Parts: sequence; structure tokens; C-alpha cells
Amino acid sequence: MSTQAVPRKSINVKTFMKMKQAGEKFASLTAYDYCTAHVVSSAGVEVILVGDSLGMVIQGHDSSLPVTVEDVAYHMGCVKRGNQGAFLMVDLPFMSYYSDLKTLENSAILMREGAQMVKLEGGAWLADSTRLLVQHGIPVCAHMGLTPQSVNHLGGYRVQGRDPQKAKEMVEEALVLQDAGASILLLECVPTELGRAITEKLEIPVIGIGAGPHTDGQIMVLHDMLGLYPGKPAKFVKNFLAGNSEGVQGAIIEYVKAVKAGTFPAPEHCYT
Repeated sequence: MSTQAVPRKSINVKTFMKMKQAGEKFASLTAYDYCTAHVVSSAGVEVILVGDSLGMVIQGHDSSLPVTVEDVAYHMGCVKRGNQGAFLMVDLPFMSYYSDLKTLENSAILMREGAQMVKLEGGAWLADSTRLLVQHGIPVCAHMGLTPQSVNHLGGYRVQGRDPQKAKEMVEEALVLQDAGASILLLECVPTELGRAITEKLEIPVIGIGAGPHTDGQIMVLHDMLGLYPGKPAKFVKNFLAGNSEGVQGAIIEYVKAVKAGTFPAPEHCYT
């Protein structure tokens, strides 16, 4: 298998709408520094997320809650300098969007460091924040399903939307966030059929992580897909480095191809 970099076209918010309409899937990964951003983007990944998952995979915490805006801004700057044309998304960390003023101030900090979109965790209650950000020219990715910043409220890292009523509510809330102006929805740890239903209902693209194969895009934490993070991996994780003779970039290229071909996630990575 060749590790030759995939040619890069200009990628922006409208790119993903066009890909959804054309039925073309896109691949996303996290990155937190110059070198990995360079490798990830050169391998053909369309979206790099500077996620608050850095709290666990970089800082060694047991959750993302200790991560600050300053932490994320630092890593966003590093990734920006290494990026080779991927679209850059960034997490607004825990309690950084509790008021209109803080939402705008903290989003502005991260956009100045190179982000092209901010991601917020929550449901319909984020409609006003989403609308506010969009009015100020800041694209929004809404994050629903398992929202790690709410892990204490949820009672752990649990699959969401298995109850039919909860699933119905999630579909309705996703539509609310779309109407509020969200450009992308990220859906985490939900049953495959709910992932399909939300993807089909929404006009905006849906990125899945543990949400089945029917979403418009997929995302993984880089350290998970390379098998670097210690401990038992989540059900939706696949180690693309294991058995790959082409190293890290080869593993990422394999991941991109699998996402685009629809072979990842496979049934063993999905929830019923």
C-alpha cells in the first residue's frame, strides 16, 4: 500500500454540504500538535478536531473536564501551523460557554488561533448559543448523544438514545439545532438506526463516532485509531496501525479509505 499523500482540494463549510448531497463520506481525526496535524492532513483527512480529549490523551486526566480554553488555544495554534489544508474544528471546553459573553469571547480566542468552526456539547438548549455564534460569523458543530463534558450527569460513558422516547427527542433536538444555524452535527455513541434516522432527517452533514455506518462522516481520536491509548478501547474503536506495514501515515490513509468506502465502522463497532 502506498503512503503517498492524497491531493488536497480547498475545504470549507460548504464542502461538507456538497459531499453530503453527493453521497460522499468524509473522514475526521483529532490532532493536538504540529507533527501529527501535518501527518493527518497530508494523509487525506478532511477534518481535524482539536478536541478536549487532549485532557486524557495528552494531559493524563481521567476526563476532559479539567481542560481550559488556554489549553485548547495552545494546541489549536500548534495544529494550525502543521495543517496541510484540512478543515480545523475545535472544542469549546467544559464551562467555557455558560453565558453569551463567555461563549463569544472564548470562541474568538480559538478562532484567532486558527479554528474554522467551534464545537459545543448539548441538545436543544444550545439553540440560542448556536444562533448567537452564527450571527457573529462563527460556524458551529453541535455535539449530541454521549457528551463527555456531561459524563457525571449521564452516569458514565453510556450509549444514548436506546429508549424510543429518548431517540425521538434526540431527532427533534437535532432539527432544532439545525434550524438555529449549526453547520454540522457530531453524534456520539447512539444505536445504528438512530444514527441513520438523524442523518436522513437533517440537511446538514452528520459526523459519527459510535453512531453506525450511515452518517455522512466519521471521527476517531487519533490515539485510539493508532492503539496508543492504554486500557480497553471502546466498542467503536478500531486500531488501524495494527498489522499495517506502512506506519502511522499508512494507518491513517487506510482509515480514510475505509470511511469513504463505508467499510468502517463495521457491525462489530456499532450499537444496536
